[in-house]
Amino acid sequence: MKRSKNWKNAAAQVDRASLYSPLDGVRLAKQTATTKFDATVEVALRLGVDPRKADQMVRGTVNLPHGTGKTARVLVFATGDRAEEARAAGADIVGSDELIDEVAKGRLDFDAVVATPDLMGKVGRLGRVLGPRGLMPNPKTGTVTPDVTKAVTDIKGGKIEFRVDRHANLHFIIGKSSFEERQLLENYAAALDEVLRLKPSAAKGRYLKKVTFTTSMGPGIPVDPNVTRAMTAEIDA
Repeated sequence: MKRSKNWKNAAAQVDRASLYSPLDGVRLAKQTATTKFDATVEVALRLGVDPRKADQMVRGTVNLPHGTGKTARVLVFATGDRAEEARAAGADIVGSDELIDEVAKGRLDFDAVVATPDLMGKVGRLGRVLGPRGLMPNPKTGTVTPDVTKAVTDIKGGKIEFRVDRHANLHFIIGKSSFEERQLLENYAAALDEVLRLKPSAAKGRYLKKVTFTTSMGPGIPVDPNVTRAMTAEIDA
């Protein structure tokens, strides 16, 4: 892949043979952001699980203490009073049968999907459209619920969803490059705590194998997977 001069200059600042502390990783992510816009800071984990086995699937949600830096566009499948509640909570797109048809035909101008339980029989047929994009509503992540107000408010407030892929990799965002170091660290700590809490009992050996920070179109930064606590200690010292 051909890389830009800016990317090469940014990559030259990263020692790929080293494992950076989370704080140094955050600092490098901010320094190596190569875009003119406010780049998203992302985390990629390699887990010691076998996603092909149902008892080793890692999937969950977490509310980032400082949000994501982005206001998510939320689509809600609901009718009647629940539809009105969703609109009042700030949902961007609300509907039922007609909206289901639009999504089935390729409408994808949203970042998260919530559905009331009574509509899941119909929403279920959107699995081929929403599933590969990680947008399919699921009771385990709080996106299939009669309490659409809470679901929309949580997502708008910085709730993220994560799911391990078939290669045992897991990705999530922790904010923007304009965030303060402490904000990015605290978001990372909150997300990592939840990933660690969800460790499957069937998983054997090392659970957290590899951690990489990166920004939009920026180089990967290897971070020490052994550091899982007291990440802001260096800032507080």
